[in-house]
Amino acid sequence: MELSESVMKGLQTLADPTVFDQKSFTIFTEVAFDSLVSPRGESVLGHPELKHIDQTTLKHCHTAATTFILEGVKQNADKSTISSCLEDAKFLNERVDTFYNSFQAIFLIFLIFLLSSFMFLSIDTCPPHVTDAEWRLEYCIKNSHVHKVNQPSYLISLNTERAGASSEINFSCTMEQLQDLVGKMKDAAKSLERATQS
Repeated sequence: MELSESVMKGLQTLADPTVFDQKSFTIFTEVAFDSLVSPRGESVLGHPELKHIDQTTLKHCHTAATTFILEGVKQNADKSTISSCLEDAKFLNERVDTFYNSFQAIFLIFLIFLLSSFMFLSIDTCPPHVTDAEWRLEYCIKNSHVHKVNQPSYLISLNTERAGASSEINFSCTMEQLQDLVGKMKDAAKSLERATQS
């Protein structure tokens, strides 16, 4: 992921154990992620456990962390990409794991939000249906940071149609993500089948 110098500096400050001890880091991470999904979420500036940290530093770190999170969600970043970026910002392994676990949770929340929004928008209209699917296997040897990745990924293209208008949905996923998607689609199909039989 391409990150600005300001975002990298904010992440480096967040990684610094002299500024954020492990307890402060964990609280900051929880509050920062929560602020993205909850309109009534607590602010890092108002949290009593973070009062000892300079308010300007907190603002900068919060801006950097949320920018990084949203960029990761936008790019559908996998664990190696997230870990690589955080390691570049001098995060220790324990902090990388803490941050990535929260990232996975927020990624699922955004996915559920998008799916529910899609379902809400298509209540009174005919939802789009898949008319064709294509896929291609891609093998990534190195990432943009010149780190070895050696990981296959699948490029999926779904052609959809709604009320005579066609569109295309493109995305990339790993083997595990593809297996997870197929499992969720099978579960959804079974739920739909049960609902129509009731």
